[in-house]
Amino acid sequence: MDVSHILDPLNDAQREAVTAAMGTRLVLAGAGSGKTRVLVHRIAWLIQVENVPPWSLLAVTFTNKAAREMRTRIEEMLGHPVGGMWVGTFHGLTHRFLRAHWQDAGLPQHFQILDGDDQFRLIKRILKALELDESNWPPRQVQSFINKQKDEGLRPDHVDAAGDRYLTQMVAVYREYEAARTRGGLLDFADLLLCAHELLRERADILHHYRERFRHVLVDEFQDTNAIQYAWLRLLVGPNDNLFAVGDDDQSIYGWRGARVENIQSLQRHFPGSQVVRLEQNYRSTGTILKAANALIARNPGRLGKNLWTADGEGEPIRRYAAFNEVDEARFVVERIRKYSTEEGYRRAECAILYRTTAQSRLFEEALMNAQVPFRVYGGLRFFERAEVRDALAYLRLLNNPDDDGAFERVINTPTRGIGERTLDLLRERARGSAVSLWQAAQDLIAAGALGPRGTATLVHFVDLIRNAQAATRDLDLAETATHVIEAAALADFYMKAKDGKGEDRVENLGQFVETAGRFRQEVEDDEADPLGAFLSHAALEAGEAQADPFSDAVQLMTLHSAKGLEFPNVFLVGLEEGLFPHSMSAQDPARLEEERRLCYVGMTRAMHRLYVTHAESRRLYGKESYPQPSRFLREVPPELMEEVRGRGVSRPAAARAPVPAAAGVMGGGDTGGFHLGQRVTHPKFGEGVVLNSEGRGAQARIQVNFQGVGSKWLVLAYARLEPAG
Repeated sequence: MDVSHILDPLNDAQREAVTAAMGTRLVLAGAGSGKTRVLVHRIAWLIQVENVPPWSLLAVTFTNKAAREMRTRIEEMLGHPVGGMWVGTFHGLTHRFLRAHWQDAGLPQHFQILDGDDQFRLIKRILKALELDESNWPPRQVQSFINKQKDEGLRPDHVDAAGDRYLTQMVAVYREYEAARTRGGLLDFADLLLCAHELLRERADILHHYRERFRHVLVDEFQDTNAIQYAWLRLLVGPNDNLFAVGDDDQSIYGWRGARVENIQSLQRHFPGSQVVRLEQNYRSTGTILKAANALIARNPGRLGKNLWTADGEGEPIRRYAAFNEVDEARFVVERIRKYSTEEGYRRAECAILYRTTAQSRLFEEALMNAQVPFRVYGGLRFFERAEVRDALAYLRLLNNPDDDGAFERVINTPTRGIGERTLDLLRERARGSAVSLWQAAQDLIAAGALGPRGTATLVHFVDLIRNAQAATRDLDLAETATHVIEAAALADFYMKAKDGKGEDRVENLGQFVETAGRFRQEVEDDEADPLGAFLSHAALEAGEAQADPFSDAVQLMTLHSAKGLEFPNVFLVGLEEGLFPHSMSAQDPARLEEERRLCYVGMTRAMHRLYVTHAESRRLYGKESYPQPSRFLREVPPELMEEVRGRGVSRPAAARAPVPAAAGVMGGGDTGGFHLGQRVTHPKFGEGVVLNSEGRGAQARIQVNFQGVGSKWLVLAYARLEPAG
């Protein structure tokens, strides 16, 4: 039998995995080592060489796209369809199983699946029926609690509240939710795994049937399995001992959503006869990048261990840029991307900016727009399109113009303040009938006492909130106004209580929103008559600009979590500072710090040819200037693998704090009036500052100065009235 088409494309380690004898195998597949190829070729080997019928194979992936690609590649390799083989996601496969065994599982034949939004609405109805105040029992928090219990394999009767009043109430809501879901013949996503596991556990005949049928179970991304997924797999495999698990404990980065790195680390204990095959040859990155990534991840204890290497060259050193501040960081990155796309022929889509939190994208979006470089925010929304930012903007719009009906409707019940649909319907009817705004209709209904005591009280509270904020912010600047409104509306508390896994990012985005407002005020003319109105117009225009088409040549912006599985010739890993990356929420927890290090490892191994790591010596967050230490992850990379870059901004080693002079021509090539980079200067209005940059020539030449207590300002050089300090 000719098997050259199966084995010839493989290296020695890949061949060892593909041709392994029967029995459980753990394939530790490092980043860029060809794990998908191994899975596909293993299935082809089993079918063509071991004569395993396709219907005896079960292959589990984590996305439907991956499942489709796997089936297509297998059929192309074999030259014929592979009917009967089950290939899909955990949810897809268990859904198929329950459709076939609906009676055995006690389900209606045509049971429906609740998506996340449907589940959320059902929980809101239950909270209302139980007369629980949503401000104390946020629906998102309840939803997260229920899904977490199911991911751990726990029904309401299995949760031990141990006398805890809060937990007792949550379990009571969980029990009511289950009753309502069952009455409606509904399953949520977590139920699919849980019901399938319960049925196999309780029905020995069904379990025996599927163990006999699926003699080979293959699993991709094994390090991302949660408790119930692993329990289902162990039950299904049983004594067959033919589990083929492919994964990488060094790339386990989803602990926050239930993934357990312990599953892959303890697999050999649960399957004593299992053997490990390591895929360590990398086909993506240069030798230098791999050495740096290996050194970094070696700091994590308890690893199964592997060492990535490449047959290709060492490549360029990793470039480290110490920016003066976050603005300088964004400017430097965009400048390098423009250089690569215009001078070296790289497509813009071959450049990726990776960051730890979504709030960091804002400055890079701004810098790319100013440079007229197309970009795409991968797997997310642009800054001004994010829900929490739109909520904050809506409050500011109401301060600026209370008759803005769109803003009124958006935030009248955000955060939840007990204003129901009946009250809103009455407001809309009054507004339409009297041809007035919702704001005016609210005051009319309050004056007429048409809402009853409770309805009137909640509406008065909202109206007073806006009026008081208008009065309190009359003499405040934009950043202070934004801060006051966010605090008065309790938006940060609202998002943190949601506990849907996004609260922390949303609060950080609110902080970045305040910074954006402050920066906008610094950049508009000092005599702007209506800075708030100008800022709202600016936000609306930016939100209205569509980001680049997914298929266009555009720079890719994404969080590190979104980057997993992708690769780019040029990667900019930004914001490597203590408190930002590793995140402040993880720095004191050893397990979470290990996951942060794995996340950094994933980011580094996305780079094919060039890797830049950047950090800022000062960063403005939440209205305060901070001077963060460079990330410990930078210290964990051997210094000989790094080269420090000196750009147009003030860049110096973290240990040195004195400004480094540079020739005037380095500053963007503009006229500098005799000033140089890093020079301390004084201004009659703004006080003392440091020269950051310049641009333009002649009468249009401008100079950028960072002033103490004022921030960064661009000034027309001819009229700047700057003097050297001292």
